[in-house]
Amino acid sequence: MKIDILTLFPEAFAPLKISILARAEESGLLEINLINIRDFSKDKHKKCDDYPFGGGAGMLMTVQPLFDAINSVYNKDAKIIFPSPIGKTFTAKKSEELSKYDHLIFVCGHYEGVDERIFELFDIEQISIGDYVLTGGELPSMVIIDSLARFVDGVISKESLESESFSNGLLEYPQYTRPQTFQGLSVPEVLVSGNHQEVEKWRKEQSLKRTKELRSDLLED
Repeated sequence: MKIDILTLFPEAFAPLKISILARAEESGLLEINLINIRDFSKDKHKKCDDYPFGGGAGMLMTVQPLFDAINSVYNKDAKIIFPSPIGKTFTAKKSEELSKYDHLIFVCGHYEGVDERIFELFDIEQISIGDYVLTGGELPSMVIIDSLARFVDGVISKESLESESFSNGLLEYPQYTRPQTFQGLSVPEVLVSGNHQEVEKWRKEQSLKRTKELRSDLLED
């Protein structure tokens, strides 16, 4: 999968170059490219923002650098994503859907937003990671990329995907590792019993219990 990220602040994406995603890039499963929008500004000072027509607080990203930056990586098969609080809420289902694309383009807004004409010039899907506002699109882009990358074949094991939260409509069951006893707290006996059938039963019960307690809305859905 090829992922192009258009941003005013490429240095913000250092977390994508470590751990699981870094290994996925090294093995050729992912290709993550950072494109600086300022490189496409025709302003002599590489300015990419201006005051909004009609007045209002803050500055808007101008349309010309965005248009040229998108065109530099765009092809008809690419999916363009713009993280925004007005978009539909991001879910595990959407994450898996996005992982099926061969080419994704993330456009990171900043300041008070972007010139609306960019959405008329390109087919761009706006996605929200929650009902709150951030200072830019860099953090939500990383959240979406980190999530969808896990569904790309080979990035993590299929077993991990099948047992994690939301994979079956429920939250993941509690997990434990060594030492078996710590600060007077012991691992549930069933997990060290060697009875795989009972372990599986316990995990399903715990998953349902946790979902009822923490996210009962998932059961309603």
